Amino acid sequence: MKDPQDGMLPLSGIQHFAFCRRQWALIHLEGQWAENLRTVEGELLHSRAHKDGLRERRGDVLTIRGLAVFSQQLGLSGKCDVVEFHTDSAGVALQGEAGRWRPFPVEYKHGAPKSGDMDRLQLCAQAMCLEEMLCCEVPEGALYYGETHRREQVLFTADLRSQVESMSAEMHDYARRGHTPRVKPRRGCAGCSLRDLCLPAAAKAPSASSYLYQHIYQEEGP
Repeated sequence: MKDPQDGMLPLSGIQHFAFCRRQWALIHLEGQWAENLRTVEGELLHSRAHKDGLRERRGDVLTIRGLAVFSQQLGLSGKCDVVEFHTDSAGVALQGEAGRWRPFPVEYKHGAPKSGDMDRLQLCAQAMCLEEMLCCEVPEGALYYGETHRREQVLFTADLRSQVESMSAEMHDYARRGHTPRVKPRRGCAGCSLRDLCLPAAAKAPSASSYLYQHIYQEEGP
């Protein structure tokens, strides 16, 4: 029997892809990785959240950590840090649990809330996986940031969902072609853990052909 997750890409790659398509390709296509303070602290935070399959019931909330999810439509698979299931008469049935439940994904992030949507897109992708697996609607979730120790509510809007769909399609296209996009140097490059592997400054240098053409042309004159 064929594994339903064959051909899947890592769901966590959505965040990398939204930040920088080249960073995503270096990590997920070329298998390159480098640690810096941010990645180490982020892994420590996730290790506290991830206790795969652990269930904890407190009142009307059932918490499951490290829940494996996937979406055939998006071609993505991964794990949710935490999924809270709240009692809701309009929710879904869960194996081994009485009543009906509404899923609410929570993703743990190091640092403070970001100005871009990369974290929201990753969380939205998790919600879309949950919807496909549980045949339900997941309208919202939350991002927990280690620096602020607070949750940020995220509504899974039509725009976020559309971006997840288009990005997952683009990721699969790059994966099929084995293509690593050219670097586009910008401010975010300074804090990227792959800076020394990516060499963003090299993109500013002219190609050998353009260098030779320019100097030959200048020496010959008009």
